[in-house]
Amino acid sequence: PEVINGRTHEATVVDLSPWVEYEFRVVASNSIGIGEPSRPSALLKTKAAVPTVAPTNVSGGGGTRSELVITWEPVSEELQNGEGFGYIVMFRPLGSTTWTKAAVASVESSKYVYRNESITPLSPFEVKVGVYNNEGEGTLSPISIIYSGEDEPQMAPAGASALSVSAAAVEVSWLPIPWNRHTGRVLGYEVSSW
Repeated sequence: PEVINGRTHEATVVDLSPWVEYEFRVVASNSIGIGEPSRPSALLKTKAAVPTVAPTNVSGGGGTRSELVITWEPVSEELQNGEGFGYIVMFRPLGSTTWTKAAVASVESSKYVYRNESITPLSPFEVKVGVYNNEGEGTLSPISIIYSGEDEPQMAPAGASALSVSAAAVEVSWLPIPWNRHTGRVLGYEVSSW
């Protein structure tokens, strides 16, 4: 802080964080140098304010059919700015104009799961996550695109054929299932024999 005139006996300290406990010391100085600091003042907490820092790393996806899973990095305690801190989760199907809004009251939360039977597998959603406390609603994160959960593949691979390559081995081949919104991503195949 800047040096205060020697005839002044009070000062206003600015740029402090809201809802944080501080203690203060005063140090006298002259042309010779700086003296010993005073004893610390009693702890004083600044007033609460609306939170100004939005959650980061908003992402998600996965989950099961008819679920939209949304995750984020929680906001640290020193940036919550007051009591009653929580998260606001807003989402809408891509191309829609109406947002669905939900409050997550737990400070430690980093995940929200929306379940609705009308959600089709791998549907894209626009998602943003914000913050609130007893003072009001704060900042929202930028929009992220997150996909709803997948369903199990609804079709079997076609064109299965087998070719004997030795007395103990058979080569099995098939046509892959093409990716689309209804089949999702095929992560692997199982080959059964009898």
